[in-house]
Amino acid sequence: MAIYELRTYQVTVGKMKDAVEAYSQKGWPALKKGGFDKKLVGYFISDTGPLHQIVHLWKFDDDADRRNHWNSLFANDDFMDFAGDLRPLLLSQQNQLLNAAPWGPHP
Repeated sequence: MAIYELRTYQVTVGKMKDAVEAYSQKGWPALKKGGFDKKLVGYFISDTGPLHQIVHLWKFDDDADRRNHWNSLFANDDFMDFAGDLRPLLLSQQNQLLNAAPWGPHP
């Protein structure tokens, strides 16, 4: 059964432009280059409700697939270079694992 991981990064007020620039110049290219984007459903930036958030949703075959993905990504030098730039811009990170409901469409 597929599992989904919702990651929410709370960006420091006034630093969203820097976070977007880091993703655009280093983060996204590293994800694409390593093929890590294949499990990605999408990236989003909050517009209402809690503000200054970058939210991303991932779809994995199972927990082993999820763990393998993150272990491989965190071993990637290009991605870790980006992560070093992003971390100082963040206040917090929240990860939530989700199971698909038995009704409705699923990505």
